[in-house]
Amino acid sequence: MNSSHPYSALTPDCALDALDTTGFKADGRLLALNSYENRVYQMGVEDAAPARGTPPDARPAGGLGAALVVVKFYRPERWSDAAILEEHAFTAELAAREIPVVAPLQLNGATLHTHAGFRFAVYPKQGGRMPEFERPDTLRWMGRFLGRIHAVGAQANFAQRPTLDIETFGYASRDFLRDGNWLPPDLVAAWDSVVEYALASVAHCFERAGNVRAIRLHGDCHAGNVLWTDDGPHFVDFDDSRMGPAVQDLWMLLSGERDEQQAQMTEILTGYEDFAEFDPRELHLVEALRTLRLIHYAAWLARRWDDPAFPAAFPWFNTQQYWQARILELREQIALMDEPPLVA
Repeated sequence: MNSSHPYSALTPDCALDALDTTGFKADGRLLALNSYENRVYQMGVEDAAPARGTPPDARPAGGLGAALVVVKFYRPERWSDAAILEEHAFTAELAAREIPVVAPLQLNGATLHTHAGFRFAVYPKQGGRMPEFERPDTLRWMGRFLGRIHAVGAQANFAQRPTLDIETFGYASRDFLRDGNWLPPDLVAAWDSVVEYALASVAHCFERAGNVRAIRLHGDCHAGNVLWTDDGPHFVDFDDSRMGPAVQDLWMLLSGERDEQQAQMTEILTGYEDFAEFDPRELHLVEALRTLRLIHYAAWLARRWDDPAFPAAFPWFNTQQYWQARILELREQIALMDEPPLVA
C-alpha cells in the first residue's frame, strides 16, 4: 500500500475537523460512502445552528441529534478551484429553477472550503432509492428532468471545464495507456490495432452526426447518480460535469438489446422534448460515446493506480484476462458503430 498518497492524510479526525470549520459541529458519526474519485462521507451534526452567518435554510433536515450532511473531499490536483466553483454554480442555477439537484450548501458565504490541504464541499443528505429504468413512466420522468437540465445548460458555456470529445476521452486515454506500458507485451499489438480501429469508427460517427451542439451536462448520468423518491428523481454528483452533446446524459439510461434500447430512448425523448429540443443527429453518437467511455475508464483506473483504494477495489484491473476482455469489448463496439443509429 502506498502510504504517501495524499488521501492517507485524510483521517476520520481530519474529516470531522474539516466539517467543524464550516460552522456545523460534527457529532462523531462518520460513514464512508461509495466513491473512488473523491472521498465522500456521511456525517452527523449536532442540532445547534451552524455558526458564523450560515442562513437558516442551509441547515440540514433532521431532529435533535439526528441531522446528517454529506461531505465531499475533492481529489487533490484534479480540478482547479475555478472548475469546482463552475460545477457549484451550475447546480445552484438548476436548483434555483426548482430542478431536483443536490447542490452544495453555502456556509460562511462559500460552497468550497479548505482544511489541512483538502478542498471540500458540504451537501444536504438526500434519501432515495435506485431508479427503475425498466419502467416506461420512469424513463419519461427522467427525460422531462434531463430536458429541463439541458434547457438551462444550453444557456451558457463552461469556461473552466473540458469538453467530452474524441480528444479528451479517446486519444488522451489511448496515449496514457500506451506511454505507461500498461498492456501485457503479448497483447500490445492486438490492443493497438483494435483501439485505433475503434477510434477511427468513433470519428466516423461524429462525422455522420455533423456539427452537433455542446452544452453543459451532468456528464455521468447513470443509475448510481440518481436517487429516486415518490416525487421523482434527484440528481447528485455533478463532479464530471462538462461540455458535450446532450445525448451523453441520455445513453447511459439504456440497457438490453437494440429493440429494448430503441423503446427506452423513445420514452426518454417523449419526456425530454416537453422541455428541450433534441437534435436526432446525436443518435449517431450513442455507441461512439459508449466506446469513448470504455477507453477512458481503462485509462482512469491506470491513472489512479497509485491510490491504495484502487488496487483494493479493482484487483482484476491490469490482468491478462482484463485486457483480453477489453479487446473483445472494443471489437463488439466497432461492429455496433457500423449499425444504423437508434431512431428519434
